[in-house]
Amino acid sequence: QVQLVESGGGLVQAGGSLRLSCAASGSIFSLNVMGWYRLAPGKQRELVASIAAGGSRDYADSVKGRFTIARDNAKNTVYLQMNNLTPEDTAVYYCNAEVVTINPWAHRNYWGQGTQVTVSS
Repeated sequence: QVQLVESGGGLVQAGGSLRLSCAASGSIFSLNVMGWYRLAPGKQRELVASIAAGGSRDYADSVKGRFTIARDNAKNTVYLQMNNLTPEDTAVYYCNAEVVTINPWAHRNYWGQGTQVTVSS
């Protein structure tokens, strides 16, 4: 099985920056698409950004120009650099990965535990 461990959340002022990290471990054959979702109180879960194994990226309109997603395949890690944060970015951020595993051989999606990002006015 696979674990996704997230870190980097915290409390920042509006206009500040944070970098989230998500490290995958386990019987991993390959990591395909990886992404970041967020869930704010009273709102639906939202895809923030995703990155394919080859490096192509997608972003939610609300974060384009402010957030950057990247990955380090040697470390099985995906990052989300968040700049010019606003209170509307406050949410729990969840890492997601499409994973091919070995022993057993399988193709599945996994989720991280979530990390809280709070942006004050």
